[in-house]
Amino acid sequence: QVQLVESGGGLVQPGGSLRLSCAASGRPFSIYAMGWYRQAPGKQRELVATISNMAVTNYADSVKGRFTISRDNAKNTVYLQMNSLKPEDTAVYYCNKVSPWSNWGQGTQVTVSS
Repeated sequence: QVQLVESGGGLVQPGGSLRLSCAASGRPFSIYAMGWYRQAPGKQRELVATISNMAVTNYADSVKGRFTISRDNAKNTVYLQMNSLKPEDTAVYYCNKVSPWSNWGQGTQVTVSS
């Protein structure tokens, strides 16, 4: 049972950067693989990046080389550093355990536009 609160989204121009944070509560936290997901209007939710309990990371092809997922277990927080943002990155971003999913949070809106 994990509660999740996402933050850090906003409006940014193409090529800009944002850092998203996901604050998680519940025990245990450190053993869970965590992921960032996103959902654009009219599209299905997609997996963006994952980080295992051992800090092994994986990324969707669309964000490789631009996004970095990290975690701070002492702060019960997962981060997503997003660089070189593109309009196609516009979506609501969510975090969650990779499997099984906990209840979804509200997400944080990322809008990339000129």
